[in-house]
Amino acid sequence: MNLRSLIGSGVLLIDGAMGTMLQERGLEKGEPPEVLNLKKPEVVLSVHREYLEAGAMAVTTNTFGGSRVKLEEYGLGDSTLEVNRRGAEIAREACGKEGFVLGSVGPTGKFLRPMGELDFDDAVAIFREQVTGLVQGGVDAIKIETMMDIREVKAAIVAAREVTDLPIIAMMTFQESGATFLGTTPQAFAVLADAFDVDVIGANCSVGPEKLVSVLAAMASVTEKPLIAQPNAGIPVLEGGKTVFPLGPEGFGEKVREFLPLGVRVVAGCCGTTPSHIREARKNLGYRRPTGVEVVTPPSRAIEPSKGLFVSSRSRVVTISPEGPLLIVGERINPTGKKAFSEELRNGVLDTVKREAVEQEELGAHILDVNVGAPGVDEESLMEEAVYTVNVSSTLPIMIDSANPSVIERGLKAVDGIPIINSVTGERKKLESVLPLASRYRASLICLLFDEGGITEDPFERLKVAEKILREAREAGIPPERLIIDCLTTTVSSSDRAPGATLETVRLVREKLGLPVILGVSNVSFGMPERKVINRTFLAMAADAGLSLAIMNPHDREMVDMVYAANLLLGKDPGGAEFIARFSGERVEEEADATPLGRVRQGVVKGVKEEILPAVEEALKEGIDPMTLNNEGVVKGLEEVGKLFDQAKVFLPQVIASAETAKIAFERIKEELKEEGREKRGKVLLATVEGDIHDIGKNIVGTLLSNHGFEVIDLGKNVPARRIVEEARRHDVDVVGLSALMTTTMVEMENVIELLRKEGIDVVTIVGGAVVTEEYARSIGAELYAKDAMDAVAKLIEIVENKGKR
Repeated sequence: MNLRSLIGSGVLLIDGAMGTMLQERGLEKGEPPEVLNLKKPEVVLSVHREYLEAGAMAVTTNTFGGSRVKLEEYGLGDSTLEVNRRGAEIAREACGKEGFVLGSVGPTGKFLRPMGELDFDDAVAIFREQVTGLVQGGVDAIKIETMMDIREVKAAIVAAREVTDLPIIAMMTFQESGATFLGTTPQAFAVLADAFDVDVIGANCSVGPEKLVSVLAAMASVTEKPLIAQPNAGIPVLEGGKTVFPLGPEGFGEKVREFLPLGVRVVAGCCGTTPSHIREARKNLGYRRPTGVEVVTPPSRAIEPSKGLFVSSRSRVVTISPEGPLLIVGERINPTGKKAFSEELRNGVLDTVKREAVEQEELGAHILDVNVGAPGVDEESLMEEAVYTVNVSSTLPIMIDSANPSVIERGLKAVDGIPIINSVTGERKKLESVLPLASRYRASLICLLFDEGGITEDPFERLKVAEKILREAREAGIPPERLIIDCLTTTVSSSDRAPGATLETVRLVREKLGLPVILGVSNVSFGMPERKVINRTFLAMAADAGLSLAIMNPHDREMVDMVYAANLLLGKDPGGAEFIARFSGERVEEEADATPLGRVRQGVVKGVKEEILPAVEEALKEGIDPMTLNNEGVVKGLEEVGKLFDQAKVFLPQVIASAETAKIAFERIKEELKEEGREKRGKVLLATVEGDIHDIGKNIVGTLLSNHGFEVIDLGKNVPARRIVEEARRHDVDVVGLSALMTTTMVEMENVIELLRKEGIDVVTIVGGAVVTEEYARSIGAELYAKDAMDAVAKLIEIVENKGKR
């Protein structure tokens, strides 16, 4: 049976955890599981067969860490193709003629720019090589799993699509907060995966089945695609000195039934699951036979996904629909007619980009247009950096605005979610250069209604251009549902018939094509006095004609108010909820703290690196004591960021931006203190324990601690206990921080702590990692447990400050 057909009509049961079973079968400590594909293929084969005998209908290749960048850590980079090909061949041998092979693709372990050094194109190349090996080995589908970064997921999907037309399964891993480590919501991920036509979308690892229900329900609200649930066997606990997963096979089997009404059509197990868990899952999913491929009709979906054109950022989804509310596209990130902004861009400064991203969102924009086309600039690199800046500064989706296709592509690679391209016309040259970009990167697309014949005032001729673009888009693989029609706002000063022609075109497009319409509202008033009056009146008329998006200035408060009022009066604000929320009670704007200390504090909170030094200099000039400036300005700002992080109002990218901004301020304040190192809070040694090769979380902790004034010694990953102790003694550290991601390696933390005590090393120990709990930390004698990077920073600051008071 074809895999796509099976998923479309039944439920596919996959295998469970691989790594723990390989360790039980002799995988050496610190050795990557993938090496067994070459050294001991019979061991890998035996695991696959055990899962098939338990009832799995598909097995996952032993290639989770099979990318070149991962294998290079063990001197196996040049064997990347072979490792993946053999992984697929071994799984295929286990399945025989019945059963499916899914090629596992895990994260690279590297952050993409701007958080890390990995370029998007390099990430695509890394995944392309791995997928090529899997396809050569005969997999039936590509299974992208345990991703934390939405842009890394996008790179993996793009790579897979370049290599093969096999089905793609894509999963991210979500925390207790309901978002990924880097702040991606289930809805934002599902919208991106759906746009890329991924066959199955879902979540794996991190949490047990109960928490995964809400994550998958959120995905089901925005996509009709089949979903996959691949939970852990609960959250690990410590029993008898060993870490165990509390959810046994029977409990696991009972829980997986709850996934089916959500639209889950693929079920699998992650950490802590065994063949016994899969056997129980098979029993509870209603299969008639204990093994083999079989079709079981699932229950109907209980959640009806919302309709419309979805665009997204890392953490937010915006729905655009002809029947939906009128939305605001913030137009202020555009240097046209702005000399100071243009000069900033020529100097590579993005202060205005960051400020406008923050302010336009606060003022009510739903989407941000990004244009950096100033004379004398490197528009390609500036677009990339501007998109990075908006990604971090705002939660809003992005509209990439340029007439240059190469600039558009740089922006498409840099953006976190599903953006809008602004724009394509009916001109042959434009169609041939822009449509392939929208197709490859699955962006939505604004269609300007003119072609080689120029702009006509005849609404029916404009409609013909729209129909022409629709035909061309379909041929390029772009469905009409991803198109937005710009009916062209031309100025009333050039023709008093122009606005009427535009509004009639809006009505025609809504009636004949049923697509959302966008207009640049302020264009209507160029060359006229009292432009704001004209703009507001035209906006009200366009809203009544059926406008879906208005490109406008969110700083014009009355115009924004008109959008909310129009949605209310046109029946596009159910119950008046949005209008009431905007106007209920006293509308008091929060006044920014304009004092020098307040500006430093807010500079840190907003993470505006370019603005922090002037704020610090002003504070020093005002005579504020350097230590007061540090403690009441910089540190208070970081504390506020920590609170926002705990409330899930900001996420890791914003936290890192704020930490880097604080570091700039720290360095300047240090010069005034005249005592090198006075502000250093202590020495912290970090290491991922022996046997564990995961270090992303530990690296983030190191970055934040360094930016908070600690001296950090990072020993890397897979570090033996003896070396940790020796380096702690040699550097005379105050704190030893230990990280582990796997249940099989977290026990090594206890060995390290015991050895530190035995050797008489007087340090504070702090432990953390995905599988580590506070209870486990206490049981092994660790002084501190950190649930995440910000928690680690806060607790170490408290320890240092309390130590200083004694």
